[in-house]
Amino acid sequence: MPRFAANLTLMFTEHAFLDRFAAAADAGFDAVEFLFPYEHPPEAIAERLARHGLTQALFNLPPGDFAAGERGIAALPERFDELTAGVETGLRYAEATGVARLHLMAGLADPRDPRARDAYRRAVTWTAERLAERGLDLVLEPINARNMPGYFLDDFGAAAALIRELELPNLKLQFDLYHCQILHGDVTMRLRALMPLIGHVQTASVPDRHEPGTGEMNDAFLFAELDRLGYAGFVGCEYIPAAGTVEGLGWFAPYRAARGDAR
Repeated sequence: MPRFAANLTLMFTEHAFLDRFAAAADAGFDAVEFLFPYEHPPEAIAERLARHGLTQALFNLPPGDFAAGERGIAALPERFDELTAGVETGLRYAEATGVARLHLMAGLADPRDPRARDAYRRAVTWTAERLAERGLDLVLEPINARNMPGYFLDDFGAAAALIRELELPNLKLQFDLYHCQILHGDVTMRLRALMPLIGHVQTASVPDRHEPGTGEMNDAFLFAELDRLGYAGFVGCEYIPAAGTVEGLGWFAPYRAARGDAR
């Protein structure tokens, strides 16, 4: 059965960020993820995880100036020194939280630009090797242009090709069911083909990015398919609640009950 991680950037926003950990645990989640922890000291994040018995599933490495519209800097040649410094910051938070995988955002760049391609390859290689020294995985996520216009990594095939080409054992694919459906469709067959490369999964309904079960995909079938494929990692719930987080958790009830019964 999938192990779901509440995404605290999008879920439980009825509460201040540090209070969302308690809210997630009270709702039955035993793992969390979020975009960025950097507005809070690593010790504060670690304390909330420990207090509520939560596992940190994932967060992103520093993305540049996110508030100003930057969406990562890995594909930006002139930002490599900033990227390496950001990785060191991310590693401090990784050590405090016990997270096992970090996501590197590519940034806004043209994937046809040779300089951007070379910069991204260099950044991915360096970051994966640095994380390997700490026993951590690096994950790469293709993101659709509707939600993030101009994003460099906008193709699952391109991400998989780079991962296979670099042959770094801790470099893996972040497979967001929502982004895959919008970019390519045929989600089940892509899951089957790419499962050996997958290090993290995320979910949201299509087209409105709300709770599973409210859109065009058969989310329950896809969760069962993850079981059939032997996926043992987390499924991050990176969705926007349609009308309150707790009010929209009906989809989660059977999974919460089944996991409770298995304890």
